Amino acid sequence: MTVLRLARSELKRMTGGLLPKLTILALTMVPLLYGAVYLYANWDPYGNLDRIDAALVVEDKGATSQDGAELQAGKKVADNLVDGHVFNWKQVANAEEADAGVKTGKYAFALRIPEDFSANLASPGSFDAADQAMLHVTTNDANNYLLSTIVDKLTTAVHSTVAKEVGEETANQLLTGFGTIHASIVKAADGAGELAVGVGKLRDGAATLHAGTTELVTGADQLVGGQTKLRDGANQLNTGAGQLSSGLNELQDKTATLPADSRKLADGAAQVAAGNAQLNAKVQDVVGQLDAADKGMRNRVVEANSKLVAAGVLTPEQAAKVLAEFDAAAASGPVSDARTKIADDAAKIQQLSDGSAAVSAGAAKLAAATPALTDAIGKASAGADQLSSGASTLASGQQAALEGATKLDGGAHRLDDGAGQLATGAVTASDGAGTLASELSKGAGDIPNPNDEQKSNVSKVIADPVAVDNISQAKASSYGAGLAPFFLTLALWIGVFMLVQAMRPITQRALASNARSWKIAVGGWLPFFAVSVLQATVLTLVVDLGLGLNPAHPVGTWLFMLAAAMAFSAIIQGIVAFLGTPGKFVVLILLVLQLVSSGGTFPWQTTPMPLHVVHEVLPMGYVVTGMRHLIYGGELTMIWPTVLGLLGYTVLGAVLSTLAVRKHKTWTLKTLKPEIAV
Repeated sequence: MTVLRLARSELKRMTGGLLPKLTILALTMVPLLYGAVYLYANWDPYGNLDRIDAALVVEDKGATSQDGAELQAGKKVADNLVDGHVFNWKQVANAEEADAGVKTGKYAFALRIPEDFSANLASPGSFDAADQAMLHVTTNDANNYLLSTIVDKLTTAVHSTVAKEVGEETANQLLTGFGTIHASIVKAADGAGELAVGVGKLRDGAATLHAGTTELVTGADQLVGGQTKLRDGANQLNTGAGQLSSGLNELQDKTATLPADSRKLADGAAQVAAGNAQLNAKVQDVVGQLDAADKGMRNRVVEANSKLVAAGVLTPEQAAKVLAEFDAAAASGPVSDARTKIADDAAKIQQLSDGSAAVSAGAAKLAAATPALTDAIGKASAGADQLSSGASTLASGQQAALEGATKLDGGAHRLDDGAGQLATGAVTASDGAGTLASELSKGAGDIPNPNDEQKSNVSKVIADPVAVDNISQAKASSYGAGLAPFFLTLALWIGVFMLVQAMRPITQRALASNARSWKIAVGGWLPFFAVSVLQATVLTLVVDLGLGLNPAHPVGTWLFMLAAAMAFSAIIQGIVAFLGTPGKFVVLILLVLQLVSSGGTFPWQTTPMPLHVVHEVLPMGYVVTGMRHLIYGGELTMIWPTVLGLLGYTVLGAVLSTLAVRKHKTWTLKTLKPEIAV
């Protein structure tokens, strides 16, 4: 008996009447219940969220931004939500009503925008009052668990949109502030430059001032010395003026009779002058008489000598000698002495006469001038009194002036010290002002000064600094398409599993034949494979044409589905054939294990470590991965290794089925009456 004959015999048995045919048709449609119907129900759930009623409570009172604009962020968010039609939003008056509606299931969830929403959004403009704006969401997992996840995504999107918009506005204001700071720093740099010039002048002026204060100190020292001397002189002047006043007063008293006395003096001097004149005349007369007598005596000596010479008594030489001796005696004798004394007296009398005349004249002038002198002495005495008084005042004032000069000198020293410090500080200030101007100029260049276009661009970058450029190498077209690989694979396994409920893995007739075990095993598997091919084909057509899956490789997807049907049918048929009725329970356990380890929804790497071994061993995970690549247009290099793996699972199923044939060819009482009927 050939393999095909065994398979045809089983298929004829299964299609021998109307009910068996309907059974085969029903079994063919089983995968549609798990694959097509489930995918149909979940094909685009996010596109139908507008059928879900959600409560919306807007309590926001608005705010005023820093630029004076009115901010109604809560109303804007609410309008955007309503206009977006993501959910069927129902505006509710207050939070209590909304929460009550969520509790009873009237609303799937509630979104409340609090009264300080706009105010908090505008708060980053103030460093002292910055606060986060809140959105309050009320959910109830009793309404739907996954709805909470969907709402979280929605609120996250709202949060991101509002944060981006407000952040862009805040960043724009910040950049505008940078422009303002830049302009201010430029002005400050210009002012610092002018300050540097001014401080430079101050430095030069301070140096000049210091030089001047040094000269002032020298002059003040000299002034104190001069004032000291002047004070001493004033004191001396005061003393001398007092003495002068006393002396002049005494002089005035003692010269009171001077005019009369000077007149008497003049008269007496005149009389003395007259007497002296007369005396001088008499003395001159005596002198003349002596001279005449002397001359007469000489003449007589001469005459006597002449007579004696003539008489021959005397020689001429002797006569000359006598005359000489006479002259000598006359010149040095008493007469000569008397004459000389008289001459001297006459001269003195003449001088006395001249002096008396002068005294008389002077006394006359003195007598004439004495009244004026007396008046002058009186005036001088009065002036001396005034001088004494003024000198006393001068001495007092000079003392005060000295004290002031001393204070001036001390102040000049302090001023000089201060001027020196000012000069030193002015040099430091000049250097600092220059550095300030230079650094401000550099700083102004480092501070951004964006134009409107730059502010707009940078504001967008600051508000949303990370942009995600999604490059999808393979992308599912919808939520249902994302689930399709898993549910199509699951539907194939369940479809084959349902076949063992109505089809026998190995027929008794085949076991009673003389055919080889492997032929009987393959003959028993082929009906399963044939029906599973129908299941896979119908499922592929319905999903592609009915739901619009539109796989990237439609033919490849169908052929891969047939390869999966081949492996699944071989494994299930082999296990049930080998274990009998308990094998169905094993197949069910394998189904559960593959449900949680195949990575149909979440990545299989997120499952616990023991399930990783299950993923690596059982075929469903590989089929799901291959289906994704074929449906979404991914890399196909892994398809052929997966197909080879499915062939290996098919061989494994055939081996189990062959072992089952060998096992069941020997009949026992348990064979005739099994504990659990198949």
